[in-house]
Amino acid sequence: MKTASKSKHDKQAARFASNAFTLHSKKLSVAKVPGSLNVRWSRDLPDEAKPTSVTLTKDPAGRYFVSITSAVPDPEPKPTATDEKGDRKSVGIDLGVADIVVTSDGWKSGNPRHLENDLYRLRKAQRRLSRKEKNGSDGPSENWKKQKRRVAKIHAEIKDKREDFLHKLSRRVVDENQVIALESLSVKGMQQNRSLARPISDTGWSTLVRMIEYKAKEAGRTVVKIDRWFPSTKRCSECGYVTESKPLSVRSWDCPRCDTTHDRDINAAKNIRTAGLAGAFQKANDSGGHSKTRDAFRIERFGANAHGPVNE
Repeated sequence: MKTASKSKHDKQAARFASNAFTLHSKKLSVAKVPGSLNVRWSRDLPDEAKPTSVTLTKDPAGRYFVSITSAVPDPEPKPTATDEKGDRKSVGIDLGVADIVVTSDGWKSGNPRHLENDLYRLRKAQRRLSRKEKNGSDGPSENWKKQKRRVAKIHAEIKDKREDFLHKLSRRVVDENQVIALESLSVKGMQQNRSLARPISDTGWSTLVRMIEYKAKEAGRTVVKIDRWFPSTKRCSECGYVTESKPLSVRSWDCPRCDTTHDRDINAAKNIRTAGLAGAFQKANDSGGHSKTRDAFRIERFGANAHGPVNE
């Protein structure tokens, strides 16, 4: 089996064990590098942290990063997030393109569209790169290498802006809610739609879900994922009536049973919250058996907040 060789233009990393570096009052020294490294620290290490390894990384844009692995005690869970009545606050989240996050209480995050905003600049830099000599007799030309770094810097800027937005968004979701219900989306499958592939990639759904999960674990929150086939969009969140599938162009609809007008995304988020709460209740009181999401929804629907029968 032929394996692809690693290019020196790709990401490079070197890891140093505990006997190959010293760290004293923010001054880092590593083996075979004279003097101490000029590091701009993103945050202070906890006093009780014991560094076990250091990794130096160089990305394709030519930037260097230092990451430190250390053993620290488990963080204490944050205080329980409650609503005005003192009950545990819960939220359902519908992930989308127009708004990356829509919550069951009606809040919409918007979508900064980082890639779309820098797409002209990126394409222009890539066209210039394509005109540089890459396969000369002496290898890539210096002009090609310089332009390659310019393209990589644009990609890095887009990635940094997207991750900054997602970090702030995930932090808000975790800090304000005790139970968080999410959809289990097949992002790769959805990207098969050529008209939506780039907008979906630009949203960073998978990264956002990963951030919510690990931040929720640190804060002592509960994250519940519902089945991807759960009909959150076409089910009325008021009476439970299930309508036909709707194209993406339909942003609002009226329930034929209870005449409630629904915003497509907010209605989906409310249904996700209901199914997620039932799933969290089932998980807390159950035996480890895995119930279907539809049944979890009916547990909530036929409980104290029931509005009537659910059609099948």
